[in-house]
Amino acid sequence: MIRMPLATASLLAVAISLAGCGDDKEKAAAPQAAAPAATSSAPAAANIDQAEGKKIVSHYADLALAVFTDAHSTAVNLQKAVDALLATPNAGTLNAAREAWLAARVPYMQSEVFRFGNPVVDDWEGQLNAWPLDEGLIDYVAGDYQHALGNPGATANIIANTEIQVGEDKIDVTEITGEKLASLNELGGSEANVATGYHAIEFLLWGQDLNGTKPGAGNRPATDYVVGKGATGEHNERRRAYLKAATDLLVADAEYMVGQWKTGVADNYRAKLEAEPVESGLRKMLFGMGSLSLGELAGERMKVALEANSTEDEHDCFSDNTHNSHFYNGKGIRNVYLGEYKKVDGTTLSGPSLSSLVAKIDSPTDTTLKADLEATEGKLQALVDSANKDVHFDQLIAADNTADQQLVRDAIAALVKQTGAIEQASAKLGITDLKPDNADHQF
Repeated sequence: MIRMPLATASLLAVAISLAGCGDDKEKAAAPQAAAPAATSSAPAAANIDQAEGKKIVSHYADLALAVFTDAHSTAVNLQKAVDALLATPNAGTLNAAREAWLAARVPYMQSEVFRFGNPVVDDWEGQLNAWPLDEGLIDYVAGDYQHALGNPGATANIIANTEIQVGEDKIDVTEITGEKLASLNELGGSEANVATGYHAIEFLLWGQDLNGTKPGAGNRPATDYVVGKGATGEHNERRRAYLKAATDLLVADAEYMVGQWKTGVADNYRAKLEAEPVESGLRKMLFGMGSLSLGELAGERMKVALEANSTEDEHDCFSDNTHNSHFYNGKGIRNVYLGEYKKVDGTTLSGPSLSSLVAKIDSPTDTTLKADLEATEGKLQALVDSANKDVHFDQLIAADNTADQQLVRDAIAALVKQTGAIEQASAKLGITDLKPDNADHQF
């Protein structure tokens, strides 16, 4: 997945590119921002009460801990539901596993705002949420399946084979384990080879969505997990092993990230973050908000799919859950600014916030950003409302559906506008370069 930088000097150019997502389809690719200037000597932020700033950064870590804890607990629930499906494969247990997957996406998508600027999260994220994937790497696909051009692993079908060949290399996949699957990510140098994470599990639970831009999600039968009489799909023992290994790995990965944000651990990521200058932590917060808002959500996840009318670039494509995926990404951005997060148990964690800090320095700037965040949530909610009326994201982006495409365009425009407000809030704090020193790769 392409990652793009958020640099103050280039925000306007990117925003213009995104806001202009009209009829020009000369290049259906994510807009590229100019590379940011080096930041090794980035100026210190001005006008910030250091004691207050320290509390805000510490609460930011509390928010991360809460959302990753929920991501872990819902992954455990998914693991239990998968175990029940494998114990008794039927329509009921398959549907329960699907519902558990959907529930697990709610906190996870709110965690992605912590990716940008926090290398421990960004380096970890690919194993959990890489997309889009060539599902032919994993299992059977329809005969007319269009895989990524030049991908040597697109027809490997790990489930059907105990040995796969990519180019001149032969790889033994007799034993399907989480470690083995993780080693196959980006096999042959292709980012489309995704063997682990939420989307691999999603594909195993739903199967391919063969509906294109017409209504309907994937429809894998529960009998793909039956062994013996009544089984479908073939190689079912290996499919069962794959689903189990991928789900167990997801749980282990989520548990690892919880540990990185716990308090009182001398050498975890949180300890390092809180030991940094306050300005560094605030910069990471703003950079995460802006990068997810503009480059990732408005660009990679929405404009690319819209301009190409491509369901292959739809985020939760097998389950038709993309509307919720986008909504909770937006919610995560708002959470960080307001210093609040609604946990899966219904309680709300709140505390010192960027909003309160900006308001003390320039109240109109805070008011504007809060209004833009609320407006964006409303536009993303419109995608959810549309899906609840059985017009999902894959239908909204259809080439012949110009009327409903406006819902997506409106959401993109709102994300662009709020990114400008994030930039203004950063400037009021005296943080004129949003790219953290340690964010040395392209987002």
